[in-house]
Amino acid sequence: MAVLSFFTFFTLIIFLHSATVSAQSPAAAPAPSATNVTAVLEKAGQFTTLIKLLKSTRMADQIDTQLSTSNQGITLFAPTDNAFSSLKSGTLNSISEQQKLALMQFHVLPNFYSVSQFQTVSNPLHTQAGNSNDGQFPLNVTTAGNQVNITTGVVNATVANTIFTDNQLAVYEVDQVLLPLNIFGPAAPAPAPSAPKKSVKGADAPSGSSDTSTTPDASAAMGLKHHGMIAVSMGVAAILAAVFL
Repeated sequence: MAVLSFFTFFTLIIFLHSATVSAQSPAAAPAPSATNVTAVLEKAGQFTTLIKLLKSTRMADQIDTQLSTSNQGITLFAPTDNAFSSLKSGTLNSISEQQKLALMQFHVLPNFYSVSQFQTVSNPLHTQAGNSNDGQFPLNVTTAGNQVNITTGVVNATVANTIFTDNQLAVYEVDQVLLPLNIFGPAAPAPAPSAPKKSVKGADAPSGSSDTSTTPDASAAMGLKHHGMIAVSMGVAAILAAVFL
Protein backbone atom coordinates (compact mmCIF):
# COMPACT_ATOMS: atom_id res chain seq x y z
CA MET A 1 0.00 0.00 0.00
CA ALA A 2 2.89 2.32 0.86
CA VAL A 3 4.55 1.51 -2.46
CA LEU A 4 1.34 2.33 -4.35
CA SER A 5 0.94 5.61 -2.49
CA PHE A 6 4.54 6.57 -3.26
CA PHE A 7 4.04 5.72 -6.95
CA THR A 8 0.88 7.81 -7.09
CA PHE A 9 2.61 10.73 -5.37
CA PHE A 10 5.58 10.51 -7.75
CA THR A 11 3.31 10.46 -10.79
CA LEU A 12 1.44 13.51 -9.49
CA ILE A 13 4.73 15.43 -9.04
CA ILE A 14 5.81 14.68 -12.64
CA PHE A 15 2.40 15.77 -13.99
CA LEU A 16 2.47 19.07 -12.08
CA HIS A 17 6.03 19.79 -13.24
CA SER A 18 5.10 19.15 -16.90
CA ALA A 19 2.05 21.40 -16.61
CA THR A 20 4.16 24.20 -15.11
CA VAL A 21 6.78 23.99 -17.89
CA SER A 22 4.07 24.02 -20.56
CA ALA A 23 2.41 27.07 -19.02
CA GLN A 24 5.71 28.98 -18.95
CA SER A 25 6.68 28.17 -22.54
CA PRO A 26 6.06 31.14 -24.91
CA ALA A 27 3.47 30.73 -27.65
CA ALA A 28 5.00 29.65 -30.92
CA ALA A 29 5.08 32.25 -33.70
CA PRO A 30 2.82 31.50 -36.65
CA ALA A 31 4.56 29.36 -39.23
CA PRO A 32 5.21 30.76 -42.70
CA SER A 33 2.29 30.25 -45.07
CA ALA A 34 2.31 28.36 -48.36
CA THR A 35 -0.82 30.21 -49.56
CA ASN A 36 -0.86 31.35 -53.18
CA VAL A 37 -2.30 34.85 -53.40
CA THR A 38 -3.53 34.61 -56.98
CA ALA A 39 -5.27 31.30 -56.19
CA VAL A 40 -7.11 33.07 -53.37
CA LEU A 41 -8.23 35.85 -55.73
CA GLU A 42 -9.20 33.44 -58.51
CA LYS A 43 -11.37 31.47 -56.08
CA ALA A 44 -13.08 34.66 -54.88
CA GLY A 45 -13.82 35.83 -58.46
CA GLN A 46 -14.24 39.44 -59.74
CA PHE A 47 -10.48 40.20 -59.49
CA THR A 48 -9.34 39.49 -63.08
CA THR A 49 -7.64 42.86 -63.65
CA LEU A 50 -5.86 42.77 -60.29
CA ILE A 51 -4.57 39.24 -60.93
CA LYS A 52 -3.29 40.31 -64.35
CA LEU A 53 -1.39 43.26 -62.86
CA LEU A 54 0.00 41.21 -59.97
CA LYS A 55 1.37 38.68 -62.45
CA SER A 56 2.71 41.16 -65.05
CA THR A 57 4.58 43.15 -62.39
CA ARG A 58 5.72 39.91 -60.66
CA MET A 59 4.25 41.28 -57.45
CA ALA A 60 2.38 37.99 -56.97
CA ASP A 61 5.71 36.14 -56.83
CA GLN A 62 7.06 38.61 -54.27
CA ILE A 63 4.01 38.14 -52.04
CA ASP A 64 4.19 34.34 -52.24
CA THR A 65 7.93 34.40 -51.49
CA GLN A 66 7.45 36.57 -48.42
CA LEU A 67 4.61 34.37 -47.19
CA SER A 68 6.78 31.25 -47.50
CA THR A 69 9.92 32.72 -45.91
CA SER A 70 8.67 35.13 -43.24
CA ASN A 71 6.26 35.03 -40.32
CA GLN A 72 5.42 38.75 -40.49
CA GLY A 73 2.57 38.14 -42.89
CA ILE A 74 1.06 40.21 -45.71
CA THR A 75 -2.04 42.37 -46.06
CA LEU A 76 -3.46 42.94 -49.55
CA PHE A 77 -6.11 45.50 -50.45
CA ALA A 78 -7.86 44.03 -53.49
CA PRO A 79 -9.81 46.33 -55.85
CA THR A 80 -12.55 44.55 -57.78
CA ASP A 81 -12.93 44.57 -61.56
CA ASN A 82 -15.69 47.16 -61.09
CA ALA A 83 -13.24 49.38 -59.20
CA PHE A 84 -10.80 49.25 -62.12
CA SER A 85 -13.63 49.88 -64.59
CA SER A 86 -14.54 53.08 -62.75
CA LEU A 87 -11.10 54.59 -63.42
CA LYS A 88 -10.83 57.31 -66.01
CA SER A 89 -10.37 55.82 -69.48
CA GLY A 90 -6.70 55.21 -70.30
CA THR A 91 -5.50 55.56 -66.69
CA LEU A 92 -3.49 52.32 -66.64
CA ASN A 93 -2.17 52.81 -70.18
CA SER A 94 -0.87 56.27 -69.28
CA ILE A 95 1.65 55.02 -66.69
CA SER A 96 4.94 53.17 -67.14
CA GLU A 97 5.66 49.57 -66.13
CA GLN A 98 7.64 50.83 -63.15
CA GLN A 99 4.67 52.92 -62.06
CA LYS A 100 2.38 49.90 -62.42
CA LEU A 101 4.68 48.00 -60.08
CA ALA A 102 4.54 50.87 -57.57
CA LEU A 103 0.74 50.88 -57.91
CA MET A 104 0.58 47.19 -56.99
CA GLN A 105 3.08 47.62 -54.17
CA PHE A 106 0.92 50.42 -52.81
CA HIS A 107 -1.88 47.89 -52.25
CA VAL A 108 0.35 45.66 -50.11
CA LEU A 109 1.27 46.08 -46.44
CA PRO A 110 4.36 44.09 -45.34
CA ASN A 111 2.58 42.84 -42.20
CA PHE A 112 -0.57 40.95 -41.36
CA TYR A 113 -3.40 43.15 -40.09
CA SER A 114 -6.72 41.91 -38.81
CA VAL A 115 -9.75 44.23 -39.07
CA SER A 116 -9.57 44.96 -35.34
CA GLN A 117 -5.88 45.94 -35.60
CA PHE A 118 -6.74 48.77 -37.99
CA GLN A 119 -8.37 50.53 -35.05
CA THR A 120 -5.02 51.05 -33.33
CA VAL A 121 -2.51 51.46 -36.18
CA SER A 122 -0.43 54.62 -36.55
CA ASN A 123 -0.88 56.61 -39.75
CA PRO A 124 0.44 56.81 -42.36
CA LEU A 125 0.84 53.06 -42.92
CA HIS A 126 4.02 51.71 -44.47
CA THR A 127 3.35 49.95 -47.79
CA GLN A 128 5.56 47.91 -50.10
CA ALA A 129 5.74 51.00 -52.35
CA GLY A 130 8.17 52.69 -49.99
CA ASN A 131 8.41 54.88 -46.95
CA SER A 132 5.15 56.77 -46.48
CA ASN A 133 6.88 59.40 -44.32
CA ASP A 134 8.40 61.12 -47.36
CA GLY A 135 4.95 62.19 -48.50
CA GLN A 136 5.06 60.24 -51.76
CA PHE A 137 3.05 57.16 -50.77
CA PRO A 138 0.85 58.14 -47.81
CA LEU A 139 -1.82 55.58 -46.92
CA ASN A 140 -4.08 56.45 -44.00
CA VAL A 141 -6.66 54.18 -42.37
CA THR A 142 -9.56 55.20 -40.15
CA THR A 143 -12.28 53.09 -38.60
CA ALA A 144 -15.90 53.63 -37.62
CA GLY A 145 -17.12 50.59 -35.75
CA ASN A 146 -16.32 47.63 -38.00
CA GLN A 147 -15.96 49.82 -41.10
CA VAL A 148 -12.43 50.49 -42.36
CA ASN A 149 -11.84 53.56 -44.53
CA ILE A 150 -8.71 54.25 -46.56
CA THR A 151 -7.47 57.55 -47.99
CA THR A 152 -4.47 58.08 -50.28
CA GLY A 153 -4.63 61.83 -50.90
CA VAL A 154 -6.18 61.08 -54.31
CA VAL A 155 -9.07 58.71 -53.55
CA ASN A 156 -11.12 57.56 -50.57
CA ALA A 157 -11.94 53.86 -50.38
CA THR A 158 -13.75 51.47 -48.05
CA VAL A 159 -12.99 47.87 -47.13
CA ALA A 160 -16.10 46.12 -48.41
CA ASN A 161 -15.35 42.53 -47.41
CA THR A 162 -12.76 40.14 -46.02
CA ILE A 163 -11.81 37.77 -48.85
CA PHE A 164 -9.30 35.62 -46.97
CA THR A 165 -7.41 35.48 -43.68
CA ASP A 166 -5.25 32.79 -42.08
CA ASN A 167 -3.22 34.89 -39.60
CA GLN A 168 -0.46 35.17 -42.21
CA LEU A 169 -2.27 36.53 -45.28
CA ALA A 170 -5.19 38.96 -45.12
CA VAL A 171 -6.98 39.92 -48.35
CA TYR A 172 -9.55 42.71 -48.14
CA GLU A 173 -11.87 43.75 -50.96
CA VAL A 174 -11.85 47.53 -51.53
CA ASP A 175 -14.31 49.52 -53.63
CA GLN A 176 -11.73 51.83 -55.21
CA VAL A 177 -8.31 51.40 -56.79
CA LEU A 178 -5.85 52.96 -54.33
CA LEU A 179 -4.14 55.63 -56.44
CA PRO A 180 -0.91 56.89 -54.83
CA LEU A 181 -0.27 60.62 -54.64
CA ASN A 182 3.21 60.23 -56.12
CA ILE A 183 1.82 58.94 -59.43
CA PHE A 184 -1.70 60.34 -59.72
CA GLY A 185 -1.47 63.56 -57.70
CA PRO A 186 -1.80 66.99 -59.33
CA ALA A 187 1.19 68.07 -61.37
CA ALA A 188 3.37 70.81 -59.96
CA PRO A 189 2.54 74.24 -61.48
CA ALA A 190 4.93 75.54 -64.13
CA PRO A 191 7.19 78.40 -63.01
CA ALA A 192 5.93 81.90 -63.91
CA PRO A 193 7.72 83.51 -66.89
CA SER A 194 10.25 86.19 -65.97
CA ALA A 195 9.26 89.82 -66.59
CA PRO A 196 10.93 91.45 -69.68
CA LYS A 197 13.68 93.97 -68.97
CA LYS A 198 12.66 97.62 -69.38
CA SER A 199 14.67 99.79 -71.78
CA VAL A 200 15.87 102.98 -70.05
CA LYS A 201 16.09 106.09 -72.26
CA GLY A 202 16.43 109.86 -72.07
CA ALA A 203 16.23 111.53 -68.69
CA ASP A 204 15.55 108.14 -66.98
CA ALA A 205 18.96 106.83 -68.01
CA PRO A 206 21.43 106.58 -65.11
CA SER A 207 24.57 108.67 -64.96
CA GLY A 208 27.28 107.31 -67.22
CA SER A 209 24.77 105.50 -69.44
CA SER A 210 25.99 104.80 -72.96
CA ASP A 211 22.51 105.19 -74.42
CA THR A 212 22.86 107.81 -77.20
CA SER A 213 19.31 107.71 -78.45
CA THR A 214 17.71 111.16 -79.02
CA THR A 215 14.05 112.08 -78.74
CA PRO A 216 12.27 113.96 -81.61
CA ASP A 217 12.00 117.17 -79.49
CA ALA A 218 15.73 117.15 -78.79
CA SER A 219 16.49 116.68 -82.52
CA ALA A 220 14.29 119.65 -83.43
CA ALA A 221 16.00 121.86 -80.84
CA MET A 222 19.41 120.93 -82.14
CA GLY A 223 18.30 121.76 -85.70
CA LEU A 224 17.08 125.25 -84.73
CA LYS A 225 20.33 125.95 -82.86
CA HIS A 226 22.35 124.95 -85.93
CA HIS A 227 20.36 127.25 -88.24
CA GLY A 228 20.71 130.14 -85.78
CA MET A 229 24.49 129.83 -85.76
CA ILE A 230 24.58 129.92 -89.56
CA ALA A 231 22.46 133.08 -89.63
CA VAL A 232 24.76 134.85 -87.13
CA SER A 233 27.85 133.89 -89.14
CA MET A 234 26.35 135.29 -92.32
CA GLY A 235 25.49 138.56 -90.54
CA VAL A 236 29.03 138.99 -89.26
CA ALA A 237 30.43 138.32 -92.73
CA ALA A 238 28.15 141.00 -94.22
CA ILE A 239 29.25 143.63 -91.71
CA LEU A 240 32.91 142.92 -92.33
CA ALA A 241 32.42 143.17 -96.08
CA ALA A 242 30.66 146.54 -95.71
CA VAL A 243 33.48 147.92 -93.54
CA PHE A 244 36.34 146.94 -95.83
CA LEU A 245 34.54 147.88 -98.99
